[in-house]
Order: sequence, then structure tokens, then C-alpha cells
Amino acid sequence: MDRTGAKNAIWIATLCALVPLVCLAIPLYVIRPFVPQNAHALAVALEVRRIAPIISALCVALALCAILWGWTRGGRRAKAGLSLLFLITLAGVWGTRINIFEKMFHPYDAPAFAQASDVPVDADDMVLAVGIRGETHAYPIRTMGYHHVVNDIVGNVPIAVTYCTLCHAGLVWNRNMDGRTLHFRLAGINNGNALVRDEQTGTIWQQSTGEAIFGPLKGRYLDVVHSDELTFAQWRAEQPRGLVLKPDPAYVDDYDPKDWEKHIALTHVVIDTSASGIEPHRLMLGVSVAWQSKAYPMDAILRAGVIDDTVAGTPILLLVGPDGVSVRVFAARGANSGAMTFVRDGGAVRDA
Repeated sequence: MDRTGAKNAIWIATLCALVPLVCLAIPLYVIRPFVPQNAHALAVALEVRRIAPIISALCVALALCAILWGWTRGGRRAKAGLSLLFLITLAGVWGTRINIFEKMFHPYDAPAFAQASDVPVDADDMVLAVGIRGETHAYPIRTMGYHHVVNDIVGNVPIAVTYCTLCHAGLVWNRNMDGRTLHFRLAGINNGNALVRDEQTGTIWQQSTGEAIFGPLKGRYLDVVHSDELTFAQWRAEQPRGLVLKPDPAYVDDYDPKDWEKHIALTHVVIDTSASGIEPHRLMLGVSVAWQSKAYPMDAILRAGVIDDTVAGTPILLLVGPDGVSVRVFAARGANSGAMTFVRDGGAVRDA
């Protein structure tokens, strides 16, 4: 019996077991909700996650060599230890190859749609609505809040419908880029906002901006697709022939409850808003024009009903819909391109 050889084999097998676990632990520690993400640490964590499958595969090969070397040199206890370490290595390898975020929030890989009358959505539930070339789809927020990403095609345009419940951000992106159609998956979180990853290039994109923050396409931006967030009743009144995303039967019990916003309001916020004087969970509506942005408290918009303003020299109109909840933003220019001012006139809106 070669005790030295057996001990060396065990040391090598131990190292092979630890490395995949470290590769798994670093991204899990950095990319987790309710804590702030440092840009450098996030980049390191994403790079570790990218190369982890390759490193872990090498660890398996090295662990097998260590077992073959130590098996004939050690006794029963050494063989048991080597076997246990190899199982730990395999578990670590498996962990580096799964998307833990999609284990918590399963993707909707084959989204199904139906007429509004055939989908169990309450009239006051909010939906994210898209209309392209005469085809309209609505995506209930309580469904989107669980799946986060739905890859769809509307009016022959491939789109990625995304929603992050922690920051109430619902945005739709064109999936065409450089002649390819990208397919997106949930990839994690960055300072309270979801990250998505395209399967074609492995690039990581920020959900709230459409910016590629890691990978081959870093620095590129997805093209935004116009969408509305409004009540199901309002959307149905406007689009009686539109289609609605059906619940996925496998995960319908995991969808957000009707009072999900109350639960979100109790969560920890990672961005310091104290300098602004605005409460961290206060819902805002953001407007961006020519890379300039303004934010408007939703409760103030709902109270006013109509708000005239200017962003980057462009006159805009923030208008509350007939349901008293839905808000749309318009460029407030007349036929001669002059700025227009609007006021409430009973239940209607007219230019002043």
C-alpha cells in the first residue's frame, strides 16, 4: 500500500471538488437580489459563470486521473474518500451548467395565446400590450412577473417581452440584430433590475435599458418596441380582437398574487434615493427623448390627469386613461409642428 500516493490522490481530488463549487459560489454570491452590485465584481462573476463549465469539465478529468492513481495505492477508507470527492465534483459540475434563476422563475418556452374572453384575467389587472402591423398581444403582468421573459412574434416581428417586478419595469425589445434572431433567457439581477442573456451569443443585457453589459455584443443596444401598460379592461375595450397570453399550466400556482405590489413594497431597495427626497418604493414613470430623461411620480400623474411638459426640447403630454389608472405619453406637436397645451374638459381632453 502506497500511503503517500493515496494521500496525494486525495489532495488532488479535493482540489477538483472545491474548484467547481467556488465557480458556482462566486456568481451566486455577487448576482443575488436585494444587495447592490459593483460593476467590477459583476463583470468578474459573469466571467466566472461563463468559463465555469470548461473549468469544471477539466476538474472531472483530473479527478478521474487522481482516482485511477490512488485506487490501487490506498485502502478502503481512501477509496471511499475518493469516491465521495468525485461525487462532490460531479455535483459542482452540474451546478455550473444550470441557470439557477430559471430554476426559480421557469421560462415560458412555448407561449400560448387565446381570445380575451378565454383567459382568466381580472378587469383591473395590468397588462403589457404590443401592437404591430395590425396584430395585438397582451401579456398579463402577474404572468410576466414570474416568467420575466417571453419570446414572441407579433406582426412577423420577433420580440422579447420583459418585466421586472422589483422595479416595475415592463419593456419590449426587437429580437433581430445583425441578421440574427436572438432568443432571450433570464440571467440574473443587477442593482434591482433583471438581466437577460441571449442564447446565440451569450451576451448579457440590462432589462431596463436594452444595453449589452457583458459578452461579445457589449456596448450594443436592443431596439425598443412600443408597448403600453394598461388595465386589461381598457386594453380589451381598445382591442376587442386582440390575443392574450395564457397562463402556463405548469406554473400558474407560482404566479404573483393580486396584491403583489404590496409585497414588493416591503423588499429592500439597493439604490439610495435619500438625496432626491423621494421614497425608494415610490412608482415613477420615466420619459426619455434624445438621451435626456425625466421621471414623474405616478401618484402625481394620476391626480393631475393631464401633464404638459418638455423633454430635450420636445413638448410631451402625459395623459391618464378613462380607467383612471393607465398612463400614456404623447409628443404634443400639432400639424404645423408647434407645441400644444392640453387641459381636461369634463371626461375628455382638448388642446388649449
